[in-house]
Amino acid sequence: MPKVGMQPIRRSQLIAATLEAVDQVGMADASIAYIARLAGVSNGIISHYFNDKNGLLEATMRHLMQALSEAVGARRRALREDNPQAHLKAMIDGNFDESQVSGPAMKTWLAFWASSMHQPALRRLQRVNDHRLYSNLCGQFHRVLPQDQARFAARGLASLIDGLWLRGALSGEAFDTEQARRIAYDYLDLQLSKAL
Repeated sequence: MPKVGMQPIRRSQLIAATLEAVDQVGMADASIAYIARLAGVSNGIISHYFNDKNGLLEATMRHLMQALSEAVGARRRALREDNPQAHLKAMIDGNFDESQVSGPAMKTWLAFWASSMHQPALRRLQRVNDHRLYSNLCGQFHRVLPQDQARFAARGLASLIDGLWLRGALSGEAFDTEQARRIAYDYLDLQLSKAL
């Protein structure tokens, strides 16, 4: 019989092992046995908590998305000014937070995106994530731009964030957060200048 309170500990332990496994060998070779060995548990524990590898990937992605939400939220709550530019910069910064641009996180995001094209549960999760970013960006742009321009600017900034992130992930080098932020800020300033 499992000990009381072990579920959150085990789930965190297995998610951390999944991130490590994907970083080391990629999603295709990150078998249940490999992940279990990294976590120091039996294969059956993964089945018990997540049913299968897809369930574990979904839980790992929910973990990364929660970290993303917290990174953005913390930056927005810490703002001294309540203006669209400050909020949009906080969203950019949160998307390039260390929790999102570390090697294990980047490799897991890439594996998730590839898998989401074929698995409905992961596709739904990706759509929620995409909609959340777009909606939040659009809401801030709409404070200063007409709705059609706000939507255009939001779609452009979301695409730029994803593109900068993807290019950084595929570069094989450490992610250049400062450069990515400068490029995204430049686009942001260009779009906000249309409000004048």
